[in-house]
Amino acid sequence: MAQELFCELSSATLLALETVKLPIVIYPAGEMLFVEEQPARGVFVVSRGRVKLSLCAEDGKTLILRMAETGEMLGIGATVCGRPYEATAETMETSEISFIRQSDLLRLMRVHNEFALFMAKQLSEEYNSTCHEMRGLLLSHSAAERLARVLLGCLNKSDGTSVPGHCRLSLTHEEIAQMIGTSRETVTRQLAVFRKKQFIQKNGATLVVRNRSALESLVTP
Repeated sequence: MAQELFCELSSATLLALETVKLPIVIYPAGEMLFVEEQPARGVFVVSRGRVKLSLCAEDGKTLILRMAETGEMLGIGATVCGRPYEATAETMETSEISFIRQSDLLRLMRVHNEFALFMAKQLSEEYNSTCHEMRGLLLSHSAAERLARVLLGCLNKSDGTSVPGHCRLSLTHEEIAQMIGTSRETVTRQLAVFRKKQFIQKNGATLVVRNRSALESLVTP
């Protein structure tokens, strides 16, 4: 839950934050929170749901940077630095999201040193997460390796919260292709190979990893 995001803050700082954080809004799937190059208005706090962060090239191709989950803040860098949003944020499912205006956020950072340090930490974690995703994309030697990284990443996020070896994978083949920089046809073909080799099994939106070690063997350390 989003409350866990701010759990390290003191009571005084939390109270100040609550006075400026706008009420939660329920967004349907496919709603744009902000668009690449749009002037930053503030940060969005994901209280529940999933949000896709993506870039669009001049030729219309889309690259998904990462998926933001419950308890994440979006648009921090652009809001703090006064720049346009670097990416487009779109809800992947019905999501509960609150908002903090840029002016209120900057004032809180000036008044509460604790909150300024907290925001610096969030910005660092966002940067590291994006670098990790890009590293997996750029340094992988094949589409099979990039796809294996996505499937293992999904499984790792579900560890301890679901049946072992099971995770929720609601991404379409097109969205997976946008994450790993390949075509939808390549994703469909490679998933079929994984199923034929009994690495995975797909039951609706549930992914069952039947041979985790086989997927891990495809990933370059």
